[in-house]
Amino acid sequence: MHYLLDNWSFDPFLIVALVVVVWHEIGLRRLASRSRPERTRERRLRSLWFYLGLAVLLLAVESPLDYWADSYFTVHMVQHLLLMFAAPSLVVAGAPWQPLLAALPGRSGQSVTRGVMTRGWSRPLRSASGFFLRPWVAVITFNVVMVAWHIPALFDLAQGNQAVHIWLMHGSFFAAGVLFWLQFIPSPPFRSQMPLLGRAGALLATNVVMIMIAMSLSIFVSHSVYAAYDHVPGVTLPPFADQQIGAAILWVCGDFWALPTMIVTIRKLIGDEGGIGTALERFLGAGARGATVRGWASSGAIRERVSERPRT
Repeated sequence: MHYLLDNWSFDPFLIVALVVVVWHEIGLRRLASRSRPERTRERRLRSLWFYLGLAVLLLAVESPLDYWADSYFTVHMVQHLLLMFAAPSLVVAGAPWQPLLAALPGRSGQSVTRGVMTRGWSRPLRSASGFFLRPWVAVITFNVVMVAWHIPALFDLAQGNQAVHIWLMHGSFFAAGVLFWLQFIPSPPFRSQMPLLGRAGALLATNVVMIMIAMSLSIFVSHSVYAAYDHVPGVTLPPFADQQIGAAILWVCGDFWALPTMIVTIRKLIGDEGGIGTALERFLGAGARGATVRGWASSGAIRERVSERPRT
């Protein structure tokens, strides 16, 4: 039992999470005073997902998981899955954005929202957020972050430096996870611009990346690739066996978390688009029309340039 009861860390992050919960509740109360009852009930139901996401986030960084992750790659992999898959998807499903803004004093929430959306000072912020919220940018960022932190040099750097471990590794896991799941889970006021067929393709590609990482850590190597786990005192599990178990967890649990989203996406694809074949035809037809339009435009530009040449 000491594996579960000991080694909890009550650092300031717990206080930050509690402040966020109180702040979110203030926002919900203010929105309830000027919203229809059904909207209030919807926000309350969403808030449960948000609070569950915060609880999972705390479990990943405050519980003995964080302590034992320094000794076992298997535990470290479970922690990574919580930070990239479980916690971000639950937070996105909770859609906390509007309540958190509404909790600002007076009319500050409205003025901040208006300033961010329309004022000149926020143009760089809008450009950056618009770029990272683009569907394929979010998906590629998620996969790049996942692959990069499993490169031995970067992984060992994070294990040896707590600032890199907490703020860069864990922070990028969670941020990339939020960007990724915003493309698949409704989270008002954000709306995914990715078509259903694109969502299915992105999930499939991400699953392939996870499988390749898992195979690279278990099948394609014959030894432990992370120096940080080679000489951990008091650990009886061989480092390579630990690495193989961690790779299996990534393979199986990653599939477990992504498969429900894939099933929902395919069901919507069949229901809304009339089938995968129809959606593919529309997707390819749109691409062909775009290519044709670009071809006409380029040929028209060429004709204009030719007609503008002086006659000799």
